[in-house]
Amino acid sequence: MLVHPQFDPIAFAIGPVSVRWYGLMYLLGFALFLILGRLRAGDAWRGMSKQDVDDLLFWGVIGVIVGGRLGHVVFYGPLTHYLAHPLEIFMVWKGGMASHGGIVGVIVAMWLWSRARGKSFLKVADFVVPLVPLGLGAGRIGNFINGELWGRVADPAVWPWAMVFPQARDNLPRHPSQLYQFALEGIALFVLLWWFSRKQRAPGVVGALFLVGYGVQRVIAEMFREPEALYGAMPLGLSAGQVLSLPMIVIGLWLLVMLQRTPARRS
Repeated sequence: MLVHPQFDPIAFAIGPVSVRWYGLMYLLGFALFLILGRLRAGDAWRGMSKQDVDDLLFWGVIGVIVGGRLGHVVFYGPLTHYLAHPLEIFMVWKGGMASHGGIVGVIVAMWLWSRARGKSFLKVADFVVPLVPLGLGAGRIGNFINGELWGRVADPAVWPWAMVFPQARDNLPRHPSQLYQFALEGIALFVLLWWFSRKQRAPGVVGALFLVGYGVQRVIAEMFREPEALYGAMPLGLSAGQVLSLPMIVIGLWLLVMLQRTPARRS
C-alpha cells in the first residue's frame, strides 16, 4: 500500500506571508474559468463577450468564497462553535470551505449579475457551468496535498492503490477519495458539460445537467470518503455530502424535463 507523501501545505513564503497550495488551487480554478470562458465568448449565439467573462469572474470569486465559507459554517460547523466565536467565520485562511455552499454562492452571484446586466439567468448559467468543474477538481487536488478529507478504510482488494494518511492517526489503508473526486467531479463532469454545451440547447438545460451530473458523481465519490466527523454515518448510511447532493439531482432532473418543453410551457 502507499503512504501519503505529506506535502508541505505552504508552496512558498514571501517574508511573513505564506502562500498555501490550497489557495493556489483556487487561483488555478479561477484562471481556467477565465481562459475557457474567453475561448467560448466568441460564439455569437451564447450572447457573452470577453468583458462579460471578466466581470463574471469577479462576481464568481465573491460567490465561491462567501458561499463556500458560509456553507462550511452551516453544514459542517459545528455551528455552535461559530456562533460562540463569530469572528472565526471570516478566517478563511484557517481552512473550511464547502463545495455545495460555493455552488449556491455562484448561483446567487450569477443571478445578481444577470439582473444587473439585463441578461437571461438561464443562458448565463448555461455559459458558466461548463467552466466550473475544473475548478472543483483543482480544489480536490488541494485537499489531497493537505492530506485532508481522506477516504474510508479500503478493502484488501484495492490495497495496491490504497493509501495511509498519517493525519487519520490509525495507519489504516484508505481510499484516496480526493483523487476519486478529482477524476469524477473535476475531469469527467467537465468533459460531459463541455461536450454537451458545444451546441445550442434550450435555455437552462446545461445548467440543469450540471446539477444532476455533480450530484450523481458526488454521491458516488462519497461512497469511498470517510463521513464527516460532525455527523458520522447518517440514516441509510448516507454521508452529509450525499444528503446535500440528492436535492440537486431531483431539482436538476425536474428542470431537464421542464426546460425542454415548448417555449410557452417553459415560460
